[in-house]
Amino acid sequence: MPSIRCERIFVKDSMNAVRTEKEDICRNSIYAVRDGMVTILGVIMRRLDDLELNGLKLIQDTDMFCFGIDAVMLANFVNCKKGAKIIDLCTGNGVIPILLSEKVPAEEILGVEIQPKVAELAEENVKLNRLEDKIRILNQDLKTVSDALGKSVADVVTCNPPYRTNGCGIQNEADTKAIARHEIYCSLEDVIRVSAELLKPLGKFFMVHRPDRLCDILCCMRDYKIEPKVLQFVQHDKASAPTHILVEGVYGAKRYLKVRETKLIEDI
Repeated sequence: MPSIRCERIFVKDSMNAVRTEKEDICRNSIYAVRDGMVTILGVIMRRLDDLELNGLKLIQDTDMFCFGIDAVMLANFVNCKKGAKIIDLCTGNGVIPILLSEKVPAEEILGVEIQPKVAELAEENVKLNRLEDKIRILNQDLKTVSDALGKSVADVVTCNPPYRTNGCGIQNEADTKAIARHEIYCSLEDVIRVSAELLKPLGKFFMVHRPDRLCDILCCMRDYKIEPKVLQFVQHDKASAPTHILVEGVYGAKRYLKVRETKLIEDI
């Protein structure tokens, strides 16, 4: 996983406090000092992660959803031809487009994110890595993205979607995190339907998800003419059950599914 170091800190002004800011990396807190008294204003909310790939870095806001190993799994799973156009749905802070910029020979990558603040962070990450000529971020509801971009416009569509159905499990009180984890603004079917609309004939679809949704995923892909072509399970160790699945489909292809050897997380 990426190494982490603190790079930038942003704290709102506190009423009646002298804004004497001080970093405390050990305690991860920021203080305001007034009349000799120290008040904790909050925790450090932004950090800079080293993606350990040709100098790529990523700003993450801990008030938002921070990427995990599943984003790395998906980026490693994707393949495309030189000059391809990739659309990444549910792009979050832009980690998948940024990783793909070094991993595959795509000409253009578009990240689609519904949350304005998260999309702004993704744009900031694109600029941080000087990838403006290759990556663009679109702040839009994915359910209507084909209306904005047109149909049959992508060679590849990728997605690391919300895993949990809306109302299932404990939803996080922080909206940005709940939206990333639960199907609040888009369902699994929405993701697959829109991907089918965006893909060119024989275009590729790549997704990471949880094993308990496997039947739903494969059935829904066929319903929208994205034929499942490659399936791979990922697990923590040889004795444990799979925690993730990686699926590749091809729009309008003939039926044939290859199941790859199970991968261990330590090998990602």
